[in-house]
Amino acid sequence: YTTLFRSAFPAGVADEKGMYRYEFNLPAEWNGMQVELVFEGSMTDTYATINGRKAGEMHQGAFYRFVYNVSDRVFFGSDKKNVLEVTVSKESANAGVNLAERRADYWNFGGIFRPVFMVAKPADNIARVALDAQADGTFIAQCMLNHALDGAQVKTVICDAKGREVISQTDVVRAGGDEVSVNMKLKNPALWTAETPNLYTAHFTLMNKAGKVLHRERQKFGFRTVETRPNDGLYVNGRRVTVRGVNRHSFRPETGRTLSKAKNIEDVLLIKSMNMNAVRSHYPPDEHFLDMCDSLGIVYMDELAGWQNGYDSKVGPKLVKEMIERDVNHPSIIIWSNGNEGGWNYNLDPLFAKYDKLQKRHMVHPWADFNDLDTHHYPTYLTGVARFTNGYKVFMPTEFMHAMYDQGGGAGLRDFWDRWCTNPMFAGGFIWVFCDEAPKRSDKGGILDSDKSNAPDGVVGPRREKEGSYYAI
Repeated sequence: YTTLFRSAFPAGVADEKGMYRYEFNLPAEWNGMQVELVFEGSMTDTYATINGRKAGEMHQGAFYRFVYNVSDRVFFGSDKKNVLEVTVSKESANAGVNLAERRADYWNFGGIFRPVFMVAKPADNIARVALDAQADGTFIAQCMLNHALDGAQVKTVICDAKGREVISQTDVVRAGGDEVSVNMKLKNPALWTAETPNLYTAHFTLMNKAGKVLHRERQKFGFRTVETRPNDGLYVNGRRVTVRGVNRHSFRPETGRTLSKAKNIEDVLLIKSMNMNAVRSHYPPDEHFLDMCDSLGIVYMDELAGWQNGYDSKVGPKLVKEMIERDVNHPSIIIWSNGNEGGWNYNLDPLFAKYDKLQKRHMVHPWADFNDLDTHHYPTYLTGVARFTNGYKVFMPTEFMHAMYDQGGGAGLRDFWDRWCTNPMFAGGFIWVFCDEAPKRSDKGGILDSDKSNAPDGVVGPRREKEGSYYAI
């Protein structure tokens, strides 16, 4: 492995900065509200000022949502201009961020690549909600307020896919507290699986002690129970599941890592058309990709970035928190992942259960035999099958059947799959990789550049052309 020989700060590599400036107005009725500046993704060190004042601490790490409270930094009204200025350094000042994100074997771009927007909330509000909805109808939620609010109440109403109320309850925030716990049970819920992605919506209404409505939030979710049973397998709603998965980067030739909701829908439908039911990525995707997994039926392994090297213990904890707090309520997420192929920091492992404290989904180290799951990559038929089928551990290769030049996505797949399926502890696997990654090079006459043999690894082409492996799978 090249881990020991890769420098975090090689001379002249992508040593660039992007400078952004944007002018905007905010509605006069936002005055007195909590106003937030939200970044969905920026590579990598991001420093923002608004009206000449620092929005907050510089953010390091590319694939994570981060938020600044700028209520006291903005002007309101059509005659008051606001100026947002952002500097984004491609190379991070943190060595761990560079090694985890930018010294990887895939295209690395720079700058702001996901949306940036403003959010207004009432001064007293629900900061966020985490929930757990089990297959037996048990619904547990934690509504966290932005500050303590004596005498406050939260009314929770659950509606089905047609918008009909199926159950409701009102809970009181304890004296001096800033959160409320909700515990209800729905009889015979329509369950969420990849084959039947039934969704409900929970509506949360925050009221003061006089009953006045202060703030409303809503959250889509699915009733489902996920279990990883040691020496047994992966279960959803008490039924054993074999994941038929593919690895996927967020990528398009014309836009790099910047994707639209329509493009993400196209990808999910294409994956499902191959009789696949699972996706893994090397970093958290756009949230609307997870929304599509929820609504169309894909199970997802959500991964903290890191390839052969992981984030350090200074930046890493913040990024784990940002990833899980954004993604925690998606029913499609059945497993967390800490890095890839040695790109894990063991000090971060306990944080997954800490921030997913209601569901406590299983966490893996891809490529390793760790935490009751053997996820060994690219096993050969003879040695790999022997390792996987010796009967001592649940196995689920998080990468296999490398599809470089469209040679590996389908070739030999039946031999491997049929042999693995003879073992009751086979939990499935993820083929590498979904699409060829060849950006359109405006500096080279518009050619699609797959960086020689480094990026033509896809089951489908860069513009989702169906290649031989697509049909074989």
